[in-house]
Amino acid sequence: MVTTEFAGIPFVVARPDEAVRRTLELLDKPNGGNDIHLFNAYSVALAHSDMEFAACASESTINFPDGKPVAWFSRFLGGRLHQVRGPQYFEDVIEAGVIPGVRHFFLGSTPETLSALTRNIELRFPGVQIVGTHSPEFRTLTTAELARQDDDIRACRPDMVWVGLGTPKQDFEARRLAGEGFNAAAVGAAFDFSAGTKKLAPLWVRRAGLEWFHRLLSEPRRLWKRYLWGNAVFLRLVLRELVIR
Repeated sequence: MVTTEFAGIPFVVARPDEAVRRTLELLDKPNGGNDIHLFNAYSVALAHSDMEFAACASESTINFPDGKPVAWFSRFLGGRLHQVRGPQYFEDVIEAGVIPGVRHFFLGSTPETLSALTRNIELRFPGVQIVGTHSPEFRTLTTAELARQDDDIRACRPDMVWVGLGTPKQDFEARRLAGEGFNAAAVGAAFDFSAGTKKLAPLWVRRAGLEWFHRLLSEPRRLWKRYLWGNAVFLRLVLRELVIR
């Protein structure tokens, strides 16, 4: 896989269809233990303020740029990154995995969202194999609880564990699951969008690179600090990269 570094994070260079193909190739290998992350501007900013998260990003199997600003500024600085939107990537891999029989496990969110997600995915992609779901407690799990969770997932024999726990928790969990021999992908709010509990931004908003602003308007009380801080740090990192190069 061709990779390029942006703001200190290694990203895989792939168009959306190539990202799906490479994911299926990864799942087709006999050994598990891979983690896939979709990083946006906030993720990039977080990697520069949290050493543990930076290590997670640098040690992962695959990082795709989720968010137009990351892809745009990468190309502006001479890179070749293409946006791989988490919600679309999630559904594209599921659709492409129907014929080869890819087995999926959903980890995260609430029981209600997981129920709606499973129902919608099964309706939209006939033949999809969803072998299990789990909504963990909204707190740090004990070692014993994580072991039981892993045993439950392992009993379902999934090819891919999709993790929707929010950044950065989902990324740490995907990395941990990879260490336990699973293939895991951290996909953020993809569960909510596919379940229908959150609305996608209009197409023109997504094409303009303003999807983050649409989400901010949708959940201002929860997200305003994240985007205010994250965007400021991200722009500072871009300016620093511009000076260095």
